[in-house]
Amino acid sequence: MNQVFFRLTLVFCFFGLVSFAYSQNGIIRGHLYDEVSGEPILYGNVLILENGKGAITDDNGFYSFTNLEAGTYTVRASYVGYNDSEVVVNLKKSGIEYKAIRINSDGVKLGVVDISAAREQARTEVQISQLKVTAKQIKSLPSTGGEPDILQYLQVLPGVVTTGDQGGQVFIRGGSPVQNLITLDGMTIYNPFHSIGFFSIFETEIIRSADVLTGGFNAEYGGRVSAVVDIKTREGNKNEFAGQASLSPFMGKVLLEGPMFNSEVEGGGGSFVLTAKKSIIEHSSKALYRYAFDNEDVGLPFDFTDIYGKMSFYTPSGSKFNVFGFGFNDSYFNPDIAQIDWTNYGGGMNFTLLPQSSSLIVGGKVGFSLYDTGIVEADEAPRQSGINEYFLGLDFNYFGETFEFDYGVEVKSIRTDFDFTNQFGVQLEQFQNSTELSGYLKFRKSWDKLVIEPSLRFQYYAAVSESSIEPRFGLKYNISDKIRFKAAGGLYSQNLISTSNERDVINLFNGFLSGPSDRITGYDGELADSRLQFANHAVAGFEFDLTKNLTVNAEAYFKDFTQLIVVNRNKISRDEKDYVTEIGDAYGIDFSLKYQNPRWYIWSTYSYGFANRFDGQQEYPTVFDRRHNMNFLASYNFDLEGDFSVSLRWNFGSGFPFTLTQGFYHNVSFDDGVDTDVLTANSDNINIIYDDVRNGGRLPDYHRLDVSATRKWHLKDNLKLETVVSVTNVYDQKNIFYFDRLRYDRVDQLPIIPSTGIKLIF
Repeated sequence: MNQVFFRLTLVFCFFGLVSFAYSQNGIIRGHLYDEVSGEPILYGNVLILENGKGAITDDNGFYSFTNLEAGTYTVRASYVGYNDSEVVVNLKKSGIEYKAIRINSDGVKLGVVDISAAREQARTEVQISQLKVTAKQIKSLPSTGGEPDILQYLQVLPGVVTTGDQGGQVFIRGGSPVQNLITLDGMTIYNPFHSIGFFSIFETEIIRSADVLTGGFNAEYGGRVSAVVDIKTREGNKNEFAGQASLSPFMGKVLLEGPMFNSEVEGGGGSFVLTAKKSIIEHSSKALYRYAFDNEDVGLPFDFTDIYGKMSFYTPSGSKFNVFGFGFNDSYFNPDIAQIDWTNYGGGMNFTLLPQSSSLIVGGKVGFSLYDTGIVEADEAPRQSGINEYFLGLDFNYFGETFEFDYGVEVKSIRTDFDFTNQFGVQLEQFQNSTELSGYLKFRKSWDKLVIEPSLRFQYYAAVSESSIEPRFGLKYNISDKIRFKAAGGLYSQNLISTSNERDVINLFNGFLSGPSDRITGYDGELADSRLQFANHAVAGFEFDLTKNLTVNAEAYFKDFTQLIVVNRNKISRDEKDYVTEIGDAYGIDFSLKYQNPRWYIWSTYSYGFANRFDGQQEYPTVFDRRHNMNFLASYNFDLEGDFSVSLRWNFGSGFPFTLTQGFYHNVSFDDGVDTDVLTANSDNINIIYDDVRNGGRLPDYHRLDVSATRKWHLKDNLKLETVVSVTNVYDQKNIFYFDRLRYDRVDQLPIIPSTGIKLIF
């Protein structure tokens, strides 16, 4: 293992030396910032007046111009809703100059979208199966419970299926939750969604951007076979102390931010941001929503607390260091069903270095993420699962005039601790330490009409002594200024296994373990060549700019899961296998329509998809196989400042599959041994006889309408009051949550939930 990592490091260091040694003309680079808050401006326009060269800032507000001759240049920055700003740069021969540009709002910043910048980015980047979500878009949704949340926005994205109001499970284009990589500032988050299916652990107000990659993602990401959700938080206000405090029937929240110190040198300093939220629905529901539950002593038994803090340090040359930490916990306690608890805490540091003497940009991250969960059910043995991850990674970025070259290395140390006893009294345990080593190369080259993005990832899984070389490729072809074709594909691998059973539509207990250390038998009865899970992706589609404000996107996808490994939760003796393998596929087509102008934001999606598995005996649809899924979102600003807005969202999903019930039988205990009369003996332990056809039935369709209205009141220059009135499930649709087969009792999702919230912004 050490030799593998050593050789891998040498390879990537070689590429670093090549990039440092590369000789070219001069470079002008820098960041675009909001003058008031110091926040970077995403997708702003930067232009050199002397030669007409243009650039679009990235997620960090960064821009770069390469291959420039020595001379004096005027760099102009612009963004809709802001006043233009210019800086003069004196560039020496083969020099590298850093210039931060700051722009002021002209009073109509909120509610105006820079469509031209987004279109330019669409023409110059592949962006297939990739949706970029900002805090502004999240707030355009009806605020369930008075609180906007990224989980609510994920549910309206094409190809994304959720299980409803409780459980917080997200399935992306035929992949289960364990097959999705979800990160926060580079850290793996193993359970990002709370038990009540409206809220995640992520605080909307500090999200800078969220990249949702639903398939065909490049080699920058690895270790998962279905999808990626990469969330980045913003830094705290660099110029002044600020904050927010809000209260709704669901939770209370507070946010504080501001400068820690200001450097005497322009561009240097430090800032902080701290957020915390605590649920109160477990208490308020007993007074406000008694009609929503049967047991008045229990109420809506969802309890969670989230804390996130971040300190940032900046240098005049544009380098940045962040130190952060978090603690999230969740509890669901219903004495009639179960008690489920989980905690996730961790922290780390990341940095971006812009060496003054090199065109290379160096990034890095180091940290840890610890997750523990447990469940206690009536008449069932307790289950518990824990997973600890420690990671270290380095990334290198090199910008050319028409190309970008990125590469990096990463090492993860993962420990899993799992203890489970099934319904037959058979125990499954695992305590395992494993290491994952990985590296990637990514190259992006653009011409007038064509953009290509080949990449290569290397993964080494020490626990199973196996490696995986994964080529991936993406391209975009601009057929015209208004029509673009795009395609992507690649190979993907994974070692992590979920303890959830795909027979369960709703599963609040999410445990994890590493892949089996011993050879496994495949679904065909033969010894499998690998103990890893694998998938192949292929995606292709078109983008149409029908008008300046209206865009249509269509994508067809196919995911071939060539090997999946699941826990054999139904083993009846210790001699049976702990793991079983399956194969499967997921395919379909997604459509989306987006219309936006300073007042309107309309987003409509439709997905037609299939998600199947084959266990060696029969092919069956997964429990999240939703054939039709439609979403309609509309938001309207009554004023350009965004002080008064209304929004609505309607969702329709066809019914999930389930396995039909054929009958019941008593599980006789044979307390009298061979003298037990099996004809007259009774038992309180009743088992279900399932139909031979797995998931042969379908639940009823799901649909729900949510609406909300938001109003801001300007009390003073730096003091605002925001009120939100919302109604979830407006027409009180009875959507099924689960069916208790033994008691023959249907349990529905949440009924109509009116709510109001208040927020103080200072």
